[in-house]
Amino acid sequence: MRITILTTSLFGALLLSISPLASAAESTAAQIKRAASDFLEGFSSEQAQEGFRVTYQVGRLDSRLSLASCDQPLAVTFSGDPWKTTHPTLQVSCTGDRPWRMFLNTTVSIDGQGLVAARPLARGERVAANMITTESVTVNASRRGVITEPDQLIGMEMRRGVNTGTLMTPDLLSAPAAVVRGDHVIITARRGSFSVNSRGMAMADASVGDQVLVENLSSSRTIKARVIAPGQVEIPM
Repeated sequence: MRITILTTSLFGALLLSISPLASAAESTAAQIKRAASDFLEGFSSEQAQEGFRVTYQVGRLDSRLSLASCDQPLAVTFSGDPWKTTHPTLQVSCTGDRPWRMFLNTTVSIDGQGLVAARPLARGERVAANMITTESVTVNASRRGVITEPDQLIGMEMRRGVNTGTLMTPDLLSAPAAVVRGDHVIITARRGSFSVNSRGMAMADASVGDQVLVENLSSSRTIKARVIAPGQVEIPM
């Protein structure tokens, strides 16, 4: 009889010792899920104002999770770029008396209007407004990014040919050459507000912002200059 009473007492004590731990774990899990959901709901509302529709699902928490209950509101941020993946990770952290940090998987879809080719486009073809059209796409399904503004496309050149309906991404485009090898260009030597112009000839093709070798036609010297506009380059004085 004594053995039975002792065993029952030990079992009860064990229950008492486990119960608060289980309760604390459940409380922490609920706290994390609530903070993550609130953060994603806020992100969804922000993007809705920009014309995007966001749907999301918070991933499951590890059943072995053992974190102290936080006495401060949890801080939640994306640990990567949610515009380049449909499975971004959230960083959830506590800055209270017993700080901790953990990562939580999510599924996030950002849907909006993307730009696609309205007809087949050839390599080297310069994009015009009538060559593109809009289509509803999951913007963050492409790791290469999606172009949503026509101004980012028009006037650019195709790096390679694409078929009708191809989603336009930055890697498909290149800035057109502002100067072409053999072009006569204006060379501006500048220091502050003072500048001197001379004539030169480009030794290679280059886009705005690129460095290019230019022959100064007055001195026959070859110099390195920066392209600032079609037919114009600049060097520091």
